Amino acid sequence: MLLEGKRAIVTGGSRGIGRGIAVEFARQGADVVINYFGGADSGFSRDKAADETVAEIEALGRKAIAIEGNIAEPAVSTELVQAAVDAFGGVDILASNAGICPFHTFLDMPPELLRQVVDVNLNGAFFAVQAAANRMKDQGTGGAIVATSSISALVGGAMQSHYTPTKAGVHSLMQSVAIALGPYGIRCNSVMPGAIATDINKDDWSDPQKRAYLDKRIPLGRFGEPSDVAKVVAFLASDMASYVTGAALLVDGGLYVNLQ
Repeated sequence: MLLEGKRAIVTGGSRGIGRGIAVEFARQGADVVINYFGGADSGFSRDKAADETVAEIEALGRKAIAIEGNIAEPAVSTELVQAAVDAFGGVDILASNAGICPFHTFLDMPPELLRQVVDVNLNGAFFAVQAAANRMKDQGTGGAIVATSSISALVGGAMQSHYTPTKAGVHSLMQSVAIALGPYGIRCNSVMPGAIATDINKDDWSDPQKRAYLDKRIPLGRFGEPSDVAKVVAFLASDMASYVTGAALLVDGGLYVNLQ
C-alpha cells in the first residue's frame, strides 16, 4: 500500500498504460480521477473502457470517477483538478499519461496531424502538470508528478517524426518543472516505456512474425505489459522515491541498450 490515502489523477486513464497506472494506484491505496477521450475520432468506445476501469478500481475498495475530455484543451486539466478536489478533497499525485501516435510518413505529413499530436502529447502534458502543480502548491503538502515519456524520446522512428519530438519534450518538461516545483516539495519524474502491448502498437505485438522478431530484440525476451510500467509509476509517485526528482526511467526490458 505505497499510496494509501493518496488522491490521484491519471490522464488517458481508460486504456493501455493509463489504465494500468490507474488500477495500480488503486491497488496501492489511492483514489483516482480518470481522464479519457471519447471523441468521434477516438476509434473505439472509451466510455465503456472508462466504466470498466472505474469498476475495476472500485472492486479494489477504492473510489474512482471518470471525466471525459480532450487533454489538449487547458480547461480539461482545470476540470480534472476540480473533480479531484470535489470528490476526494485534493490532489497528491498526477500521472500525465495521455498520448496519441497515428503513424505517418514524414515527407507528406499533414500540418493538422502534426498539430494534433503536439497538442495532445506535449501541450496536454504541460496543461495537466500546471493545473495539478498549482493545486499541490496551494495545499502546501507537496506532491508527485509522473509523466509518460517514451523510449522514442531517445531514438527515432521513420513513421514517428511527429511523435518522437513530443516525447522528448515531455522528458524535458519534467526536468524543468522538477526545478521549478522542487521548492514546493513537488517531485517530477518521467518513465520511458519501450515495447508495451497497447492499442498504439497493436499491429506489431498481434502479428506473430513481428512479435517474434521484437521479442528477440528485447533482452528480457518479451513485450512489456501496462502493469510493468504502472508499477514503476506507482513507485515514483510514492514516498519510496522521496529523493527522486527530475529523473527519467526506462521501462523497456533492456531494448534501448541492445544495439547488436
